[in-house]
Amino acid sequence: MRNLILLFSLAAALTAQTKYDLLLQGGHVVDAKNGIDAVRDVAISTGRIAAVEAKIDPALAAKVVDVSGLYVTPGLVDMHVHVFHTTLVPSAWAGDNSVQPDLISFRTGVTTMVDAGSAGYRNFPQFRATVIDRAQTRILAFVNISGYGMMTNLVEQDVTDMLSDKTAEMALRNKDVVVGIKAAHFESPAWTMVDRAVAAGEKAKMPVMVDFGFFRPERPYWELVTKKLRRGDISTHIFRGPVPWLDDAGKVYPYFAEARKRGVIFDVGHGGGSFVMRNAVPAIQQGFLPDTISTDLHSGSMNAGMMDMPSLMSKLLAAGMSLREVFGRSTWTPAQAIGHPELGNLSVGAEADIAAFRVLEGDWGFRDQEEGSIRGKQRLIAELTIRAGKVVWDWNSRSGVDYRKLPPDYGIRKGSDVLVRPRL
Repeated sequence: MRNLILLFSLAAALTAQTKYDLLLQGGHVVDAKNGIDAVRDVAISTGRIAAVEAKIDPALAAKVVDVSGLYVTPGLVDMHVHVFHTTLVPSAWAGDNSVQPDLISFRTGVTTMVDAGSAGYRNFPQFRATVIDRAQTRILAFVNISGYGMMTNLVEQDVTDMLSDKTAEMALRNKDVVVGIKAAHFESPAWTMVDRAVAAGEKAKMPVMVDFGFFRPERPYWELVTKKLRRGDISTHIFRGPVPWLDDAGKVYPYFAEARKRGVIFDVGHGGGSFVMRNAVPAIQQGFLPDTISTDLHSGSMNAGMMDMPSLMSKLLAAGMSLREVFGRSTWTPAQAIGHPELGNLSVGAEADIAAFRVLEGDWGFRDQEEGSIRGKQRLIAELTIRAGKVVWDWNSRSGVDYRKLPPDYGIRKGSDVLVRPRL
């Protein structure tokens, strides 16, 4: 009997020791969905969030990572990027300006990227096969109403290939990764592109994201957001220079509040030419904040004033938003906007996509698309990123182990490497 009791005790001890695969200890958790803004421990098991509590016994975890001093958030959801990176179809976006997602996502705390219409119904299968299904980063997408997406500016003007039925059909055929329909860069004074994108959205029962592209007096921006877009549709590039934000008294036009009341979502979509401080700063300081924060990531924007998601979030901090606001509008709010409420939160059972940020205090400068700049006191940097429970970015080697504590033969892969010592 005594031996049996000892056996059960040993089994219980072993089970307790392996309850969690990974424990993030002592970080300041900001989880907008669950209303958490406090120091918490986060435990991960089999790739999912297992517990978020004030204190979790480290003895229950196979590995413990100290994240004290860092802000721990859900993995960022960047809902406007361009990642149709392929040399098979060289063009302005697919292959030249689009970026390989895994090269920048994890190092910036981003675990989910949403491609904003780089491909249309004609080339979406290629995009899925060559990028979406191969990336470590979770890739979702809007399907462009233009048949070939953003292959060239010319195809984006071809109204004969803006086919709502075929676009909706492609979106529904790939509804596990498609989140909506995109319209962009249209130069005509007509509403054709927007109308056909909305028609495709109606058929697919998905939201539409509109990059208003070239501004024309025949189709003013305020008419887009107060009449054309539906509840849940998204206006991106909201801080572009041509967007009329302020009246002669410097006050935000009331049509913005009207559009938001209708349910239109306002997205940053910074990009290389879609963000000016003279629009963003007064809007934010007057209380009209963007609903979602996104980069419009491509090779041009990442090497210009936008840079990356943490830099953009820091820029918005300098403009007047709070840490809680920038984290929430980069995680939970975009997850809802794209119809994926399982993302952007740290609920128990959710896939363990997590980012941990250091806030660097100092005197920091941030630029817009031109030469406009603003100074800020805080800058975010992603120290740690976890995707599906695995550490995929570790800037400060917080998950590392002092090499002197490792076995003397570590670094030798058993069965493939052989250490051959010299004869003395």
